This record gives sequence, C-alpha cells and structure tokens, in this order.
Amino acid sequence: MKGVVYKSTGSWYTVKALNGTFFECRIKGKFRIEGIKSTNPIAVGDHVVFEVETKGDETIGVIHEIEPRENYIIRKSVNLSKQTHIIASNIDIAFLIITLNNPPTFTTFIDRFLVTAEAYHIKAVLLFNKIDTYSEDELLEVKYLAALYRSIGYECIGISAKTGKNIEKVKQLMTHKVSMFSGHSGVGKSTLINTLEPGLNLKTSEISSQHAQGQHTTTFAEMYDLSFDAKIIDTPGIKGFGVVEMEKEELGDYFPEFFELKEHCKFHNCLHLQEPKCAVKAALEHEEIAWSRYKSYLQILEGEEEHYRKDIYTNE
Repeated sequence: MKGVVYKSTGSWYTVKALNGTFFECRIKGKFRIEGIKSTNPIAVGDHVVFEVETKGDETIGVIHEIEPRENYIIRKSVNLSKQTHIIASNIDIAFLIITLNNPPTFTTFIDRFLVTAEAYHIKAVLLFNKIDTYSEDELLEVKYLAALYRSIGYECIGISAKTGKNIEKVKQLMTHKVSMFSGHSGVGKSTLINTLEPGLNLKTSEISSQHAQGQHTTTFAEMYDLSFDAKIIDTPGIKGFGVVEMEKEELGDYFPEFFELKEHCKFHNCLHLQEPKCAVKAALEHEEIAWSRYKSYLQILEGEEEHYRKDIYTNE
C-alpha cells in the first residue's frame, strides 16, 4: 500500500493511505536515506510504501520504503551539532510567521529560514502576525521589514489571527497546496491555524511574560486536511534555525539579491568578503543591499549560531 505520513512521534508514524484510511505504522529495520544523516529517517509529508500486519486484535502498518522527496526543510538538531532534523517534506509553500515582539523574530532567523527554502526550491511567504497589537512606531518597523523582503522578491502579508485581517488572502495561497507553517514558539501558529480552520481546535498557550517566549504547544509536526482543499503541516516552535548541507561557494546563490549581482563580480567564485571588485560589496556600500542580510550571510558563512537577542536591523 502507498500513503502519506501525517504525523511522526519518533517511533510511530500516522500514515494516510490512498483510500483515505489512517494507519499507525512503524519502520521495518533501520532506515538510512542516502546522503542524509538525520535524527528522523521519516518525516511528515513523506510518501511511503507500507504493509498492514494483524497481530491478534491489533492492526499495524510496517513502512518498507520512502519514495523520492521533491523537497524538504531541514535544520541542525538542537543538541546534536552533527545531526540534522527534517522538519517536513514535499512542501508546496512554506509560511514563516513573524512577530515583532512578544516574542521577537530577528532577521537572522528569517534569513536562515529563507536560505533553506531557497536551497530546496520551496516558495516562502512571510506572515507578519499580531499587527492589531502594534503601536504606530512598531507598525512602521513592520512596514520597513516587509518592504525590505518584498524588494528581494518575497511575498509579505500583514495578518491578525485574532481579527481575521488578510486570512482570506492566506487561504487563497494555500488552496490546492501542501503548506508548512513555522516560526518561534508564541508567534501564534496554532491560533492562526484555528482561525483558518476553526474545527481543528489546536491547543494554544499564553506567552511567558518573563521571557517573552511562547510555550511549546505543538510537540510533533503534524499534517491536517482542511475544508477548503488544502493541507497544512503544523510544526513545533523553533528557537534557532541551523543551516546545513550548504557549501560556502553556493551560499550566496540562496540570497536572491546577491545571486543577481554575482555575474558582475570580478571572480566567478567570489565569496563577497575581501575580494576586489565585488559587486555585492559595492551594492552594500551604496545601500542597495540591506546590512542585516549581509550580516546574516556572514554568520552562516562563518558557521556561527544565531544571536537571539542581538538587534541586527541596523548596520551598527
């Protein structure tokens, strides 16, 4: 039988067969996907081949094979620096939910997410949530960030899960597609999904006022079928986004505004550091490229971890 993985808890996988029936499945033996050292051999969104076995009153599925993935979103595992974690696979569109504060989403995190989406050919959309809660100055900052990313070519939408602002626009983008929702804990993923599909009743949690961070309400990635012909993958809140599987020479290609200028650099393998006649550095000096983007590029290039509390909106 063939099916799609809807939920993964690490040892058990909920698989929806082509006929619409759900089965609880396990893996047969040890899975090793060629070229990927991952903590989770099977991810939500995977297309798998499985057999159903009956033992007494119990019916379980046994997964034998994973079909080739069209794409996937991957990041470094939290505690295992050499291991990676595949968040989800076979995604049509990846939404990153951003909040200015409570909790803050910094540009380092946004850029790492976008770089990963670019590398795996996944359309990314930025959703600026909770805009009903911002002051005039904060709204100006949101507009600045949205303008920055729109100038690169990314779709940016200001939304409010509580008031319903632009929710229909998000629904239109999701229709006929498999969407992934991601972001820090507390940005309002579950509230947004409940607004999109009230019948799901996903658990939501209040923000911790002490640290301005959300509580983890989603423990495992899980896919849901929605009533308006869409599928959504809800993912656990992510604190950091470690970029993996990228060569230094190709990193600049995943910053669209850098890639556009690459052919004008003197050296075809320019890393945009100290090389002479670098078109990217020239554009940076003329403020045609955002300093925050270049700083994110340098951080990833040098293998640095994110600085969660560092303000990098300016070039100070």
